[in-house]
Amino acid sequence: MKTASLFCLLALAATACTAPRTIVSSGKVTPRGELKVGGNLSFNVATSTLGQAGGAVKNFAQAAANKDTIRYSASVDKLQAAALSYVLDPVQPTSDFYLRYGVIDRLDVGYKYAFGSHVFDAMYQFLGPVGTPEHPGGQAGATYGSIGLQYATQRAKLPSIPYLDNISNILRLNASRHDLIVPLVFSTSFGPEEQAGALSYGVVYSHTFLRYGFEAPKIYNTAGSSQLPALPAQRKNFSAYGGFLSVKLGYRYAYVVPAVAIYYQNYGTYELLNNKTAKLDGFTIIPSIGLQFRIPTATARR
Repeated sequence: MKTASLFCLLALAATACTAPRTIVSSGKVTPRGELKVGGNLSFNVATSTLGQAGGAVKNFAQAAANKDTIRYSASVDKLQAAALSYVLDPVQPTSDFYLRYGVIDRLDVGYKYAFGSHVFDAMYQFLGPVGTPEHPGGQAGATYGSIGLQYATQRAKLPSIPYLDNISNILRLNASRHDLIVPLVFSTSFGPEEQAGALSYGVVYSHTFLRYGFEAPKIYNTAGSSQLPALPAQRKNFSAYGGFLSVKLGYRYAYVVPAVAIYYQNYGTYELLNNKTAKLDGFTIIPSIGLQFRIPTATARR
């Protein structure tokens, strides 16, 4: 029974929204006229969110969810900080599916869907030869380099899982976010033109634009005599810096891609109800495993 409950919890969490920051691209972009399709399973582990999800916060959320009136206290501030931490950087399993197409030599474009988050991006290859396994332009061990720009958009919300659904009911959090992500990727080819895969590594810069607010219809002042005013829409933005490592293993048309990325972000100071504030920062670790398929088209084979 416990195992089944845990499985259901993870399945529900996997549908929650977060900007996908798993980097599985190599330094070699998709050759002109070719397609790549794939998907990843990953786990987002954020130290800030873990730090806000203490037992006292969970107990208060569960107890307060059944009340019609909640008097303001420091525990309400902790609920807000926990909700914001989850929206900014959740602790959850995630999955995504993507499609990439080589537009011209050294430039490809892509689309990724991550259960509520839509990502559009382009990568430009500035280092290494241009070719395919069928028509190689380089040798085994060649080094490739590329730089990209990704744009992700989503509505951010708390998922319907224990304790978080209680916080959502109490605070009525409304949020949306937009993310710009710039990966700089280098790779070493296994075989000519990554025929057998590649070792990839690099650094990432991302910038997030967040809009959020709290309605909190159940929360009253300390005396319980009047309802606290809602927190109107607030706008915040912050940067994150990270690095990643991935290995693509396979042959010609199908590959397995394990990867790991690590980020640090100072989320900044956030306005809360009752003129309070919260400062948030922390590290995020994202291990992942994925499948990638290469689809040469008639144009690419010529």
